Amino acid sequence: MPPQTFFLVSLPTSISPSGSAPEALTTLRSALTTDNGTTYPFAIPQFKVGTLDALVQQADDLAKLEQGCKAVVDKVADSLKNILDADEAKLAEQKVVNDRPVENYLQSFAWNKVKYRADKPIGELLDTLSKEIGAVDNDVKAKFSQYNQTKTSLAQLQRGTTGNLSQKSLTSVVNPASVLKEEDSEYLLQHLIAVPAALTKDFLKSYESVSPMVVPRSAQLLAKDDEFGLYAVTTFKKHGAEFVHKCREHRWTPRDLKFTEGGKETEERELRKLEKEERRVWGEALRLGRTGYSDAVMAWIHVLTLRVFVETVLRYGLPLAYVCGLIKTDPKRAKKAKAALDSRFADLGGNALSRDKKGKPVKDDSAGMQEMAGMGGADQGFEPYVFYEFEIV
Repeated sequence: MPPQTFFLVSLPTSISPSGSAPEALTTLRSALTTDNGTTYPFAIPQFKVGTLDALVQQADDLAKLEQGCKAVVDKVADSLKNILDADEAKLAEQKVVNDRPVENYLQSFAWNKVKYRADKPIGELLDTLSKEIGAVDNDVKAKFSQYNQTKTSLAQLQRGTTGNLSQKSLTSVVNPASVLKEEDSEYLLQHLIAVPAALTKDFLKSYESVSPMVVPRSAQLLAKDDEFGLYAVTTFKKHGAEFVHKCREHRWTPRDLKFTEGGKETEERELRKLEKEERRVWGEALRLGRTGYSDAVMAWIHVLTLRVFVETVLRYGLPLAYVCGLIKTDPKRAKKAKAALDSRFADLGGNALSRDKKGKPVKDDSAGMQEMAGMGGADQGFEPYVFYEFEIV
């Protein structure tokens, strides 16, 4: 799915001759051509307004929380991408909000009054949203960690049954009865060595002399594949560790001589059990990822809604008379859409914006940034109106 860029824009209703919200929304719509973006109404409840100091602090807190929400949405989306092997069609099916595409949710956004009561103080709403996004992050992280661990364990077990003789389990390759076990002899010890096919001649010529007390002509070929030959070599126990060390130096791979009770049947049962467990945890991770993505996006948009409201109060004052619109565009058209908004509503900036000789608005960074300091908007730069840009990937 191609990236989608959205603007949340809040403007005073005074931009329209009548000062009404519907006409102000029409004015906002007229600022953009359909080639640059599409504007939808974005309803924001009337929240409880506290003191100016509280609003300024809340603007800062909301800015930080919004970045946290975006990070969680990105992490959940990335987890879904990994579990679905980057299949875009399957990803699109899972990255939904309340079983709807994200853009549909945004275009018909309504504040969740049951979950986040608008009659509560903004500080309480902020705290509730912060706890919720934290819970989503922890739950999804824990489940996907469990899945990754199960997947890794399965991969290791599968390598043990399908790899070459230097990796795979030897339970189905070597008969335990044909191998000298450590407890079978007081002095002798038998080692299993996987020798690369290209080094076989060198091995047979030199294995007896790489360390002291290797039993002459004791090398027995037990099995071979396209890459390795598996040999049993007998040494005296007191020099067994040195022999193993020398084998590694020669790039011959010592293999473990331990055998599990039940042998091949036990391994096959364990493999089937782990395959079943991996499928179960995969399904749980997918379901939690889908739910987590939906909850994280909803929390993010509710935080953005509060940001718009708080900055609208700080910028335009009380009593509130404003209109908010959601503009849908994309990364290629976003710059032109933003330029059109700046040009149309430059007069709202007062002395913070000046114009060049051609009449185009020019940002006065010193004035603009000073005005925006403490108003929650410095992370995006100064605009002559309330403006937030975000992208859904």
